[in-house]
Amino acid sequence: MGTFTYHIIDLYILSAAGVFTVIQLIYYLALYNRIHRNHVKTKKEEIHFSQELPPLSVIIYAHDDSKNLSKYLPSILEQDYPLFEVIVINEALNDDIESVLVNLAEKYPNLYHTFTPDSALNISHKKLALSIGIKASKYNWLVFTETNCQPVSNQWLRLLARNFTSHTQIVLGYSSYESIKGWKNTKISFDDLFSSIRYLGFALADLPYKGIGKNMAYRKDLFTSSKGYTEHLSLRRGEDDLFINKVARKGNTRVETSADAVIRIYDTTQYENWKSEKLNYDFTSRFYRGIQRNLSGFETCTRLFFYAACTIGIILSIQNMNFILAGIYILLWLIRLTIQMYVINKTTKDLGEKKRYYFSLPIFDFLQPIRSLKLRIHLLFTKKAEFMRR
Repeated sequence: MGTFTYHIIDLYILSAAGVFTVIQLIYYLALYNRIHRNHVKTKKEEIHFSQELPPLSVIIYAHDDSKNLSKYLPSILEQDYPLFEVIVINEALNDDIESVLVNLAEKYPNLYHTFTPDSALNISHKKLALSIGIKASKYNWLVFTETNCQPVSNQWLRLLARNFTSHTQIVLGYSSYESIKGWKNTKISFDDLFSSIRYLGFALADLPYKGIGKNMAYRKDLFTSSKGYTEHLSLRRGEDDLFINKVARKGNTRVETSADAVIRIYDTTQYENWKSEKLNYDFTSRFYRGIQRNLSGFETCTRLFFYAACTIGIILSIQNMNFILAGIYILLWLIRLTIQMYVINKTTKDLGEKKRYYFSLPIFDFLQPIRSLKLRIHLLFTKKAEFMRR
């Protein structure tokens, strides 16, 4: 009777491990592999791109960041693009930003700058600043990035613009932190890469649901017709992900996956700022429309269940001296790991990333949902006022 019970338990655990393996493979091959597939299609010239290069406005919000502006803004102003303007909205007049902008404007006539009024109280300053910049822009296509960001090449704007087809209203790009040595940076890099694979993968699957304000573009008339940020003015953030979540639809969003269109983020205190950004994005994600957030959560759950089923199955199999069954669990784990390595490392190569994930992949793969859980627990003990406008 005891042997029969063990066989039933083994069958249940093996069935669960098999189901979770299949689910995981579907996510990796059908969704997370989208960036690589898009890259291959682009090389084969199977994707239609616009031949026009319409004038555009690059909009940047600045807050106490004169050093980054003076260092990285020239790489934006020197883009190889026929007609564009750069608008910087300065919030903090007590910083050296104004003098930096005045000096740069003497060299670059396409640079314009303005500031937010001191009387702007109880309003999300970033949303107000971006709204001012959008209103001041001369052109319909708007490109967004930030002061600590630098395009990896002078083709950034051209590559975004090739997606400005007649049906396109939104273009999403990839951004990542500067690659430096250290555990924290590697953890940040993997988390951002995986998050990008997710939300850009959904966009490439015609299910767009968010954007990151460091590298994206949309039409000015889309912003105007949708009443801009008015729906979430009470929130401190959400000027990128929540706005795109509101206006993105099947057929109106494209993704630029070229390695020359990547935006690199430079931040000396990157871990603290990254953690703060993750908290803000986790908070605003509760307002997302659509099933994409639930589908992402389902993948995370099945990933953890997969690890649990394989681990328990291997332990019980070894205890019962059933080494063939233990080998089946190990084989399932290796199949998933092989597909995972292929998808993630092909994607990093396509995006021009230096890091590759082999032996470290299972560690980051397991820790990533744990990190997400820790942030969500942290949110439970964080006052809502921390995420409201100020």
